[in-house]
Amino acid sequence: MPSIATLTLNPTIDTAYEVDRVFPTHKMRTIKEQYDPGGGGINVARVFKRLGGDAHCYYLSGGATGVALDGLLDQHQLPRTAIAIAGPTRISASLYDRGSGQEYRVVPAGPTVAPAEWQACLDVLATAACDYLVVSGSLAPGIPDDFYARVAATAAARGIKVVLDSSGAGLREGLASGHIHLFKPSLGELRQLSGLPLESDGEIAAAAQAVVASGQTDLVAVTMGHEGALLASKDGCIRLPALPIEAVSTVGAGDCFVAGMVFALASGQTPAEAFRFGIAAGSAAVLTPGTDLAHPADIERLLPQVGPV
Repeated sequence: MPSIATLTLNPTIDTAYEVDRVFPTHKMRTIKEQYDPGGGGINVARVFKRLGGDAHCYYLSGGATGVALDGLLDQHQLPRTAIAIAGPTRISASLYDRGSGQEYRVVPAGPTVAPAEWQACLDVLATAACDYLVVSGSLAPGIPDDFYARVAATAAARGIKVVLDSSGAGLREGLASGHIHLFKPSLGELRQLSGLPLESDGEIAAAAQAVVASGQTDLVAVTMGHEGALLASKDGCIRLPALPIEAVSTVGAGDCFVAGMVFALASGQTPAEAFRFGIAAGSAAVLTPGTDLAHPADIERLLPQVGPV
């Protein structure tokens, strides 16, 4: 059975609400509400476990909201190691307006992490046992830019394959470590990394291929929403279109892509096959409302519709 560990430095309690109509001042009574443990790595672990794998969550947790997050993870039956911090875990909100079909999302910055707290996280991760370590999500305030680079170097030295899905300085420094197996940027993140507009498929492919050629990572999977995705490796590039489905919610779609692709890789599939499975998982995510994420039945149903590689 494939096993992974996930790291979430800035987790969240994800709340999702539905209302008939959004309007100011007056109370809006919800029709549906949902509460889930969230943040990049935690979302990946939720889907990975649904697919039949073993996933252990490492994350920072603080305050009364941290206790609530711990409880939500237990409800999902996810093995977990919480690293205690003083600041309260953040709460993110998603509000779906049935009248307009629009979704509104509010995401706080999260608590500031003290040096002793992020150092404790590094110490704990040094003993993690897994085949893959998925480092996903933003750096919390107070954590140094090279934190993911330190994590990747330690994991790679122990034979663990590292998957990086982040943004900003955490992405740049983590990638520069040269210890990444799979790097999963969005198109916007790849543009920021390259400093180029990357308008055409050829330009996107060249930028992704350049990251592989630099020796920083073995694989680059670029997700582009309704425009599909691209996989770059030493063997070249694969470009596949998005599936023609109507999105209910885009929350966690990128995380589901990562979960699906890593599950397939850890199960022995080729990068090309895993890429197809990742696209099916990301597509399945947008079929579910709020913060529900992808379900295996939807992934298996959509997989035959993903283009051949």
